Amino acid sequence: MAHPKRKVSKTRRDKRRTHDKLGTKQLFTDPKTGEVSQYHRLNLETGMYRGVKVLPGKDEA
Repeated sequence: MAHPKRKVSKTRRDKRRTHDKLGTKQLFTDPKTGEVSQYHRLNLETGMYRGVKVLPGKDEA
């Protein structure tokens, strides 16, 4: 089994872990429906993505 040659300092260890924490997700309010959702996500209720009809909505299918 591999063993480290030297002790890894707390600073060096924490520098490596700086990107591990989760950030908050960006949300926006749809101007037509007023619904809050994430960016780059399709709205399954209406079938809209960035103001363009992509899929039939749940009420249309």
